[in-house]
Amino acid sequence: MDAGLIAIGAGLALGLSAIATGIAEKAIGSAAIGAMAEKEELFGKGLILTVIPETIVIFGLVVAIMIIGMNAAH
Repeated sequence: MDAGLIAIGAGLALGLSAIATGIAEKAIGSAAIGAMAEKEELFGKGLILTVIPETIVIFGLVVAIMIIGMNAAH
């Protein structure tokens, strides 16, 4: 039973962070496209701001790996 709960915790850590990233990128992406429609020079800034939420998924992956590592320690 402990292994199942650890797997659920790791899945939630990664899944919820991925959902949060999708929501953030939806808002940032639409704003970046709107800004680039008015000024093409804003492409670089829009690209950087769109990539920043990807770190949320990386943090979720790290937490999931740490949670799974707890199972190996026991």
